Amino acid sequence: MLELLTAPAAHVVALRVSGRLDAHQLQTAIDAIEAAKQAHPRVSLYAEIDALRWMSASALLRDLGYGLTQLGQLSHFHRAAAVTDQRWLRPLVAVENQLFRPLEVRLFANARKAEALARACELPVVHAGTGGQRRAD
Repeated sequence: MLELLTAPAAHVVALRVSGRLDAHQLQTAIDAIEAAKQAHPRVSLYAEIDALRWMSASALLRDLGYGLTQLGQLSHFHRAAAVTDQRWLRPLVAVENQLFRPLEVRLFANARKAEALARACELPVVHAGTGGQRRAD
Protein backbone atom coordinates (compact mmCIF):
# COMPACT_ATOMS: atom_id res chain seq x y z
CA MET A 1 0.00 0.00 0.00
CA LEU A 2 1.18 3.51 -0.79
CA GLU A 3 -0.24 6.61 0.88
CA LEU A 4 0.68 10.19 -0.01
CA LEU A 5 1.35 12.28 3.09
CA THR A 6 1.06 16.02 3.56
CA ALA A 7 4.54 17.51 3.81
CA PRO A 8 5.26 20.80 5.60
CA ALA A 9 7.21 22.05 2.55
CA ALA A 10 5.70 22.34 -0.93
CA HIS A 11 8.80 20.98 -2.70
CA VAL A 12 8.64 17.69 -0.75
CA VAL A 13 6.78 14.62 -1.98
CA ALA A 14 6.02 12.58 1.13
CA LEU A 15 4.66 9.06 1.22
CA ARG A 16 4.19 6.00 3.39
CA VAL A 17 4.72 2.52 1.97
CA SER A 18 3.71 -0.73 3.65
CA GLY A 19 2.63 -4.23 2.81
CA ARG A 20 2.39 -4.96 -0.90
CA LEU A 21 3.04 -2.28 -3.52
CA ASP A 22 1.45 -2.59 -6.95
CA ALA A 23 2.01 -0.64 -10.19
CA HIS A 24 -1.13 1.49 -9.80
CA GLN A 25 -0.02 2.65 -6.34
CA LEU A 26 3.48 3.33 -7.59
CA GLN A 27 2.05 5.43 -10.43
CA THR A 28 0.36 7.63 -7.79
CA ALA A 29 3.81 8.42 -6.37
CA ILE A 30 5.28 9.02 -9.83
CA ASP A 31 2.45 11.42 -10.68
CA ALA A 32 3.04 13.33 -7.41
CA ILE A 33 6.76 13.59 -8.15
CA GLU A 34 6.14 14.81 -11.70
CA ALA A 35 3.65 17.43 -10.46
CA ALA A 36 6.18 18.66 -7.88
CA LYS A 37 8.87 18.87 -10.58
CA GLN A 38 6.57 21.09 -12.65
CA ALA A 39 5.94 23.42 -9.69
CA HIS A 40 9.44 23.58 -8.13
CA PRO A 41 12.98 23.74 -9.52
CA ARG A 42 14.20 21.14 -7.00
CA VAL A 43 12.15 18.37 -5.36
CA SER A 44 12.90 16.31 -2.26
CA LEU A 45 11.42 12.96 -1.35
CA TYR A 46 10.39 11.66 2.07
CA ALA A 47 9.28 8.05 2.53
CA GLU A 48 8.16 6.14 5.59
CA ILE A 49 8.72 2.48 4.82
CA ASP A 50 6.77 0.35 7.26
CA ALA A 51 6.73 -3.42 6.86
CA LEU A 52 7.12 -3.34 3.09
CA ARG A 53 6.74 -6.97 2.11
CA TRP A 54 7.12 -6.88 -1.65
CA MET A 55 6.43 -5.11 -4.92
CA SER A 56 4.46 -6.72 -7.69
CA ALA A 57 6.45 -7.50 -10.82
CA SER A 58 4.66 -4.73 -12.70
CA ALA A 59 5.46 -2.24 -9.91
CA LEU A 60 9.11 -3.23 -9.97
CA LEU A 61 9.28 -2.78 -13.75
CA ARG A 62 7.51 0.58 -13.56
CA ASP A 63 9.88 1.71 -10.78
CA LEU A 64 12.94 0.70 -12.80
CA GLY A 65 11.57 2.29 -15.95
CA TYR A 66 10.76 5.56 -14.22
CA GLY A 67 14.15 5.60 -12.52
CA LEU A 68 15.89 5.21 -15.87
CA THR A 69 13.90 8.07 -17.39
CA GLN A 70 15.04 10.31 -14.53
CA LEU A 71 18.78 9.78 -15.06
CA GLY A 72 18.94 12.81 -17.34
CA GLN A 73 16.80 14.88 -14.99
CA LEU A 74 18.59 14.36 -11.68
CA SER A 75 19.13 18.12 -11.37
CA HIS A 76 15.42 18.38 -10.44
CA PHE A 77 16.02 16.39 -7.26
CA HIS A 78 17.60 17.60 -4.03
CA ARG A 79 17.30 15.01 -1.27
CA ALA A 80 15.58 11.80 -0.34
CA ALA A 81 14.97 10.68 3.23
CA ALA A 82 13.69 7.19 3.96
CA VAL A 83 12.47 6.27 7.44
CA THR A 84 12.56 2.60 8.34
CA ASP A 85 13.99 0.07 10.74
CA GLN A 86 14.28 -2.52 7.96
CA ARG A 87 17.99 -3.22 7.64
CA TRP A 88 17.73 -4.88 4.23
CA LEU A 89 17.20 -1.43 2.68
CA ARG A 90 20.69 -0.19 3.64
CA PRO A 91 22.50 -1.85 0.71
CA LEU A 92 19.85 -0.52 -1.70
CA VAL A 93 20.34 3.02 -0.41
CA ALA A 94 24.11 2.66 -0.78
CA VAL A 95 23.66 1.62 -4.42
CA GLU A 96 21.23 4.49 -5.08
CA ASN A 97 23.75 6.97 -3.68
CA GLN A 98 26.33 5.70 -6.15
CA LEU A 99 23.98 5.63 -9.15
CA PHE A 100 22.11 8.86 -8.54
CA ARG A 101 24.94 11.14 -7.39
CA PRO A 102 23.19 14.54 -7.37
CA LEU A 103 20.37 13.13 -5.22
CA GLU A 104 21.35 12.64 -1.58
CA VAL A 105 19.56 9.53 -0.29
CA ARG A 106 19.70 9.02 3.46
CA LEU A 107 18.19 6.31 5.64
CA PHE A 108 16.82 7.14 9.11
CA ALA A 109 15.60 4.86 11.89
CA ASN A 110 11.93 5.18 12.87
CA ALA A 111 12.98 6.94 16.07
CA ARG A 112 14.51 9.74 13.94
CA LYS A 113 11.40 10.43 11.80
CA ALA A 114 11.27 14.16 12.70
CA GLU A 115 14.93 14.60 11.75
CA ALA A 116 14.35 12.86 8.42
CA LEU A 117 11.39 15.07 7.58
CA ALA A 118 13.28 18.23 8.56
CA ARG A 119 16.18 17.20 6.34
CA ALA A 120 13.90 16.57 3.36
CA CYS A 121 12.19 19.94 3.90
CA GLU A 122 15.43 21.94 3.82
CA LEU A 123 15.65 23.93 0.64
CA PRO A 124 18.76 23.69 -1.51
CA VAL A 125 21.19 26.57 -1.18
CA VAL A 126 21.68 28.49 -4.41
CA HIS A 127 24.78 30.61 -4.78
CA ALA A 128 23.93 34.00 -6.22
CA GLY A 129 26.29 35.66 -8.70
CA THR A 130 27.24 38.27 -6.09
CA GLY A 131 28.78 35.69 -3.80
CA GLY A 132 25.82 35.59 -1.42
CA GLN A 133 23.54 32.67 -0.72
CA ARG A 134 19.81 32.38 -0.79
CA ARG A 135 17.39 29.54 -0.48
CA ALA A 136 15.84 28.25 -3.68
CA ASP A 137 12.04 28.06 -3.91
